[in-house]
Amino acid sequence: MSRAIYPGSFDPVTLGHVDIIRRSSEIFDEVIVGVLHNTSKTPLFSLEERVNMLNEVVSDIPNVSAVCFDGLLVDFARQNHIKVIVRGLRAVTDFEYELQLAQSNRKIAPDIDTVFLTTSIDYAYLSSSIVKEYARFGADVSELVPDNVLHLLNNKLDIDKNKREEKRDGKKRY
Repeated sequence: MSRAIYPGSFDPVTLGHVDIIRRSSEIFDEVIVGVLHNTSKTPLFSLEERVNMLNEVVSDIPNVSAVCFDGLLVDFARQNHIKVIVRGLRAVTDFEYELQLAQSNRKIAPDIDTVFLTTSIDYAYLSSSIVKEYARFGADVSELVPDNVLHLLNNKLDIDKNKREEKRDGKKRY
């Protein structure tokens, strides 16, 4: 049985991520979407929210599930008996960074390989950072994220907007 992990922050999950997940699910018997708890980043969504949104997004793909992890990816892969890491590539700049990661992982875990999938041309420009930036300024991101993520993103940013207004004028909003 072939198993792979597709790791990332997924803050939030985009249609580009979903593209890679769906295509990976057709290649491997099982795909685990590994949601990284990265202490060097301050995500918009909590770890639990990101795992839940991903599990909802992949609920129609029977061989895919999302779980959280922290620490080294190769350690997580070994703990779960996974020999393949899936990474998505949007552009040449992604390749340089991803190649360095793949080679570093291979150095410390020679039993684990990395497979690169180029993203669909429809999503080659797309990143979670772009989605958050557009959404914060009121742009329509409905064609960039799954429907459930759009709803969560809009709710999260409305809450954050209220918090920013509270800090500015000291009045609590409900």
